[in-house]
Amino acid sequence: MFIEKTDIGNVLYEYQLDQITEGNDDIVGQAIAAAVEEAKSYLTPNINDRTWLDGRILYDVEAIFGATGNDRHSLIVQHCCTLAKWHIAELCNADFIYEKAKERYDRAIDWFTKIAKGTINLTSLPQLERDEETAGEKNPFEFGSRAKFNHDY
Repeated sequence: MFIEKTDIGNVLYEYQLDQITEGNDDIVGQAIAAAVEEAKSYLTPNINDRTWLDGRILYDVEAIFGATGNDRHSLIVQHCCTLAKWHIAELCNADFIYEKAKERYDRAIDWFTKIAKGTINLTSLPQLERDEETAGEKNPFEFGSRAKFNHDY
C-alpha cells in the first residue's frame, strides 16, 4: 500500500487516532484507501475531456502510487496523509481541532488541483509519454462569443 498506518502519525497523534477509530484498523485502512483514490483522481487525466490535450504534463499515476518506502514522493505522501486524516475526522468527537484539519484538507486539495491543471509542475514525479492520441494541440488563444445576456426579471 502507498500509505501505511504509521505514516498517519505525521498528521495525527496516535492517541487521537485510537480514540477516533476505537482501535479499529479497518477504519484506518478505509480512510487511507479513500485518500489515495482521491489523490489519484486529481492526477489521472481524463482523455475524453479535451482540456487535457492542452499540452500540460501527464503524470504516471501508477508509478507514483506504486512506489513504496523511501521511493515515495514525500510531498505526495504528506498530502495523502492529510486527506486520510480528514476521512478519519468524520468520526471524531475526541481531542481534535476541526478547523485546522479542514484548513489543511482544503490546502491539500488545492495543491492536487494545481498539479492537475499544470499550475505547479513536479519534475520529480514520473510522467507519461504523449502519443498521437494524447499529444493535443497548444492553442495560443481561444475564440468564441459570450452567452446572450437578458434583462428579463
